[in-house]
Amino acid sequence: MNPRFLIVEKENRVARVTLHRPEKKNALSPEVLAEIRDVFRVLDKDEAVNVVVLTGGEKAFCAGFDLNFIRSLEKDSNEAFTALFHEAYRAILFCGQPVIAAVGGPAIAGGFDLSLMCDIRYASSRAKFGQREIALSLTPLLDPLWRIVGLGRAMEVALTGRIYGADEAQAMGYVSRVFPEGELLAGVGEIAETMAGYDRACLRETKRLGRSLGNMELEGAMKVQEWLFRSYIGSEDNHQRVDGLLESLKRK
Repeated sequence: MNPRFLIVEKENRVARVTLHRPEKKNALSPEVLAEIRDVFRVLDKDEAVNVVVLTGGEKAFCAGFDLNFIRSLEKDSNEAFTALFHEAYRAILFCGQPVIAAVGGPAIAGGFDLSLMCDIRYASSRAKFGQREIALSLTPLLDPLWRIVGLGRAMEVALTGRIYGADEAQAMGYVSRVFPEGELLAGVGEIAETMAGYDRACLRETKRLGRSLGNMELEGAMKVQEWLFRSYIGSEDNHQRVDGLLESLKRK
């Protein structure tokens, strides 16, 4: 991979993907979207990566779609672009590893959607969130937003186009934790490395389960979860981790 608008770094089984188009506030052009799609498809198959962090750095995330390009589109020539950005979204959403969004600045419209595709969202105190599509006569993504914040709140976010600060995003359940300005990447890095130390297959199976539960009835969901638990309990990795925990408890 030799992306132009992304920086990909790997360490301790964590891949950090940084959006890097600073002169455009990381706006999403077709080239950026194609790189996101391709990078996440490759990472999905990377056995050395257990967790992925998507960020724009400490002061940015993504200001949305490249409006100059959007303005150039016509209704009879938009199919390739709309297919492309949904391919990019799906590459993040269905990446086998857990994907963490580390949002250091505005995540607006298409940038909001990128954070929406991630499994967990952490934010800097300077971050801002908003689905601004409605203000541009575009339909926003309600799913999976409603699964995260509930349908009523998702409707408010989608229909008002309002910009939310980091604390308000956390209060509605969209953001899991807000870090002080300048401490986001270090804090998220620690969380990601801890997660990356867990069993790779179990991480991927847990993510897959989370993505499918919303489509199951409770009885079916309980059966699937019972079967998955039985698939892992008593395994060699399970035994090793229990032994390690028991040994650490003895030392206390």
